[in-house]
Amino acid sequence: MDFGVSTFVTDEGIGPAALGRALEERGFESLFLAEHTHIPASRETPWPGGAELPRHYYRTLDPFVALAAAAAATGRLKVGTGIALVIQRDPIILAKEVASLDLVSGGRAILGVGAGWNREEMRNHGTDPRTRMRLLRERVLAVKELWTKEEAEFHGEFVDFDPVFSYPKPVQDPHPPVLVGGSGPTTFDRVVEFGDGWMPILGRGTEDLPAQIKELRDRAGRYVPVSVFGVVPKAEIVAGLEEAGVDRVLFNLPTEPEAETLARLDRMAELF
Repeated sequence: MDFGVSTFVTDEGIGPAALGRALEERGFESLFLAEHTHIPASRETPWPGGAELPRHYYRTLDPFVALAAAAAATGRLKVGTGIALVIQRDPIILAKEVASLDLVSGGRAILGVGAGWNREEMRNHGTDPRTRMRLLRERVLAVKELWTKEEAEFHGEFVDFDPVFSYPKPVQDPHPPVLVGGSGPTTFDRVVEFGDGWMPILGRGTEDLPAQIKELRDRAGRYVPVSVFGVVPKAEIVAGLEEAGVDRVLFNLPTEPEAETLARLDRMAELF
C-alpha cells in the first residue's frame, strides 16, 4: 500500500515546492491537491463537511501550477488532483494542462476528477448543477481522446469539436490515471466507464468499504485501484484500510506554515 497526502495549498501555508521536497524526503509516494477556483460569497450550498466552510477553501492555489512546482522540486513524488473540478474546466485546456504536467514531471501526473458540491461556484462557470454528471462524463472522455489520438474529435451533448491536434501528449501510456471521486449511487458507473481508479473521501459514503471495493471490482471485471483521501493518520485506521483492499492512503494534511507542516509530516511518516 502506498502513502501520500491530500491537502489544500494556499497563500497562507507551506509552499508547494517545499511541501513536495518534504514529502519525498520522508518517503511519501504522492501529493494530491484540492481545487476551488473561487468561493461565492452567498454560501447558499451547504458544505458536506460541516456547518462552517474552512478558510483554506477560499485561498487555494491553482492545482496544476502548484503541482508543477512540487514536481520540479522532486524526482519521484507522484502529483495529482484530489479532485479537479472538471465541470468548471474547458476540456481542451484541461487535456493540455495535465499532459504538460505529465511531461515536465517525467510521467508522474494523476488526474483525480469529480463534479463538486458548490452549486453557486458551478453556475459562475456556466454549469447547470442538474446536468453536471453528464457534463463530467463527456469532458473526461473528451480529454482522453485528446491525449490518445493524433487527430482527436468529440461530438456529444455538451462537448463538441471536429478533428484537432493537441500537444503535448502525456508521457504515461496510454495516459495519466483518471481517478473518479465520490461515493454516490452512480459513482461506480463512472468508474467502470471512464475511470482508472476510485478515490472516495473516507467517512463520506465509505461505511462498508470492503464490500464496496469488492462490488466495484466485480462489476468492472478488472482490478480497480482504490485510493482513499482525507484519512486521519492513525495506525488502526491505516490497518483497516489495508485489510479492506485499499491501494493508496492519502492522509489529510492541514494547511499550516512550513515548520508546523514538517513536524506533522514527521509524525505521519512514522505510520509507514
